[in-house]
Amino acid sequence: MKVLGIESSCDETAAAVVQDGYRLLSNVVNSQIDIHKHYGGVVPEIAARSHIEVVNPVIQAAVTQAGGTWDDIDAIAVTYAPGLIGSLLVGTLAARTLAITHNKPLYAVHHVEGHVYANFITEQAEHLSLTLPKNQPKFPMLALIVSGGHSQLVLFKNHGDYELLGQTQDDAVGEAFDKVAKIIGLPYPGGPSIAKVALEGDAHRYTLPKARMQNPYDYSFSGLKTAVLRAVQAECGKPYDFPSHELAALLNDVQRNDFAASFQRVAVETLVDKAKTAFDAYQPASVVIAGGVAANQELRRELSARIPIAIEYAPMSLCTDNAAMIATLGYYMSQTVAPTDPYSLEVVPSLSMTKTAWSRHET
Repeated sequence: MKVLGIESSCDETAAAVVQDGYRLLSNVVNSQIDIHKHYGGVVPEIAARSHIEVVNPVIQAAVTQAGGTWDDIDAIAVTYAPGLIGSLLVGTLAARTLAITHNKPLYAVHHVEGHVYANFITEQAEHLSLTLPKNQPKFPMLALIVSGGHSQLVLFKNHGDYELLGQTQDDAVGEAFDKVAKIIGLPYPGGPSIAKVALEGDAHRYTLPKARMQNPYDYSFSGLKTAVLRAVQAECGKPYDFPSHELAALLNDVQRNDFAASFQRVAVETLVDKAKTAFDAYQPASVVIAGGVAANQELRRELSARIPIAIEYAPMSLCTDNAAMIATLGYYMSQTVAPTDPYSLEVVPSLSMTKTAWSRHET
């Protein structure tokens, strides 16, 4: 069964074809990073207009690169939540129209859950050259989902049968990376920028706090971000009311690298500490990380060091937003749930995974 996935929840327009929930046949992504980096973050109106311009060519390229035609596509999966409303509308409108015109079943996919399914892709067509996991994760599965908009721990008992153990109560970790990068004068997106200069920094140069939460699986990164701001102000000899956007010019490269490394260390330790606590409590058969921050090499290293079972990681290009993960999840949904009516599908910009478990075996 070949599923076409469509993803447009933020600033990537993506389409991909996945066969039988594990074999990647095509993967096309049109990134808007070069557009949004001038603004230091994603501008929703600009993102939506860019999606409109490229969504049809991206989808057609995915179908063509998969080596077939629309007759070879068995179903369509599309991100309908969560995300920027304008961006979601473009992708879902394209998917709904194609489902109607080509008479294909349509499956509405939760973006954050979709990230987890990048880890289920283990084979690829000959023209692709990704380094993929050798084996699919086993259930029960603990997923650490970390991105610009989400930081959460989810326990999967099976496909579509999962429990949200904890999540961030304020900033997502990826958002904290972006904000700290801006404070210390590194370019957007902050995750790769901080990871790069952190290699040259002293990760123990600055003492930064870890938030204490009532729920042992919840996260908080707002305090860590503020602690970095205060530490930079102190390092520069400036009071707390000194404008944050003027601090970067006062830092030298050594200080900047040390702040990046110290922040990354505490952020990663915070993520892994709670993942290890959940692992010890639930003893899952497998552990995966998902989302854009899953591409962080320090996070991968620390998690592998702390979790006593082997962890296989999805390639970097399948950690950031893509449609291969959407198509893969769509396949597994198609095995259990009825298709969505393309005439009535609506986007839901804010939708927690606490409301989206879809397995018919859910209790």
